[in-house]
Amino acid sequence: MVGMASGVGDRVVRVGPDPLAFDDVVAVARDGARVALTDEALKVIGEARAHIEELSARPTPVYGVSTGFGALATRHIPPEMRDRLQVNIVRSHAAGSGPEVEREVVRALMLLRLRTLATGRTGVQPTTARTLAALLNAGITPQVFEHGSLGCSGDLAPLAHVALALIGEGRVRDADGEPRDAAEVLAEAGIAPVKLAAKEGLALLNGTDGMLGMLVLAMHDLRRLLTTADLAAAMSVEALLGTDRVFAADLQELRPHPGQGTSAANLRLLLAASQIMESHRGPDCTRVQDAYSLRCSPQVNGAARDTLAHAELVAGRELASAVDNPVVLPDGRVESNGNFHGAPVAYVLDFLAIPVADVASMSERRTDRMLDRGRSAGLPAFLADDPGVDSGHMIAQYTQAGIVSELKRLAAPASADSIPSSAMQEDHVSMGWNAARKLRRAVDGLAQVVAIEILTAARALDLRAPLRPGPATGAVVARLREAVPPPGPDRYLAPEIAAATALVRDGSLVAAAESVVGPLS
Repeated sequence: MVGMASGVGDRVVRVGPDPLAFDDVVAVARDGARVALTDEALKVIGEARAHIEELSARPTPVYGVSTGFGALATRHIPPEMRDRLQVNIVRSHAAGSGPEVEREVVRALMLLRLRTLATGRTGVQPTTARTLAALLNAGITPQVFEHGSLGCSGDLAPLAHVALALIGEGRVRDADGEPRDAAEVLAEAGIAPVKLAAKEGLALLNGTDGMLGMLVLAMHDLRRLLTTADLAAAMSVEALLGTDRVFAADLQELRPHPGQGTSAANLRLLLAASQIMESHRGPDCTRVQDAYSLRCSPQVNGAARDTLAHAELVAGRELASAVDNPVVLPDGRVESNGNFHGAPVAYVLDFLAIPVADVASMSERRTDRMLDRGRSAGLPAFLADDPGVDSGHMIAQYTQAGIVSELKRLAAPASADSIPSSAMQEDHVSMGWNAARKLRRAVDGLAQVVAIEILTAARALDLRAPLRPGPATGAVVARLREAVPPPGPDRYLAPEIAAATALVRDGSLVAAAESVVGPLS
């Protein structure tokens, strides 16, 4: 999975009623930053809890406080059974199945649930919020599983597995990543299990936190990957003796999509001062225009950026939300609502999978062009050292094609589906968790596809010697050559693809280009 650590040191993320920033989520989820509840959070949590306890003492049923849940909401639960009710909902909803979900996803989910608790709209005890924060700070990660969320009411099963750990049950991974019983790990860390009280079962389970956490992590990675896709496109244009005239600012301004302008500006910077580009600018050049995969790269990579910007808008709104049902309002009312429905997040998760597939598809087409002697402007077939004896990068393109085919399948929307549940009480669900899971796979695939294009383009640029690439693309080739040898006879290619992919994921190749031209967008 694409994972781009930023290095947070001793960073502490303060969690209160105000929204978290995207970087806060990444820092806690991926880099292990600590969390601290603010004084304001503890104040509003305590005030909301007082309202819940007052309502719990009344004889009149209140949903989620003194009733059953979902299709069982009509049953009034007597006071002596309410603590049991809270534990039962956690145990019964911790029904996940399949492969274990990644640690960073679970930590993001835990942080985002903590932030909703910190809004004072859920009615939990302050101790419950403190204990969730303590689990994060101790590096204790509940085991959450692939299947179990329909994205409505929120990510129920994944959140239930976290809640199960809070009460000292189920399985967790300790700070060393070892799977163990929750009770044992909490005891070692000096964390007392929570004794759930009225309303807390629902408050810990009703949220879009899993799908939102995965969205934020995917957006973080896509920001860098789209810059890297511009880098790959520039290297391929250069290697294929394409023209950079189509990337001119005045041409791009005729169609003022922001992402397109950003992508074209990157290409202009990356291709500046290239001997290879200069070698075919004269009147002897007979090429009228390049293929779409070269000429239209700013339009595609740029549209992906604009889609990402829309996703960031939606994610920002969701980070500012208090998602629970029922909720405690400032005047003390406890009201049922539908804010747990995952549709807003699910749609953008699905939306992002479309440009991910398309950016990868265009990358694969440029790679194929460099390998085809009839379209590569003089490069050897498959960039082989001795075509016929050597296969060069022939099968690297097969690998790209296989991944791109999968990405096209992953671009089919999960959110267009709905399977009713809870005896038709939950008769329309978002499937946002499924949309998030497939987007993570798609982002991972895009990194590999772009890496193979860069690996191939670097080989092609080397084969253009004695002409030299531009300073920026040349710096990228030099950085790649620290991990991957220059062109030569056939050799074991899989490790070279893995090395290039690692350099894409950790940002090393973009950093190499930026060391020459300054920041890319």
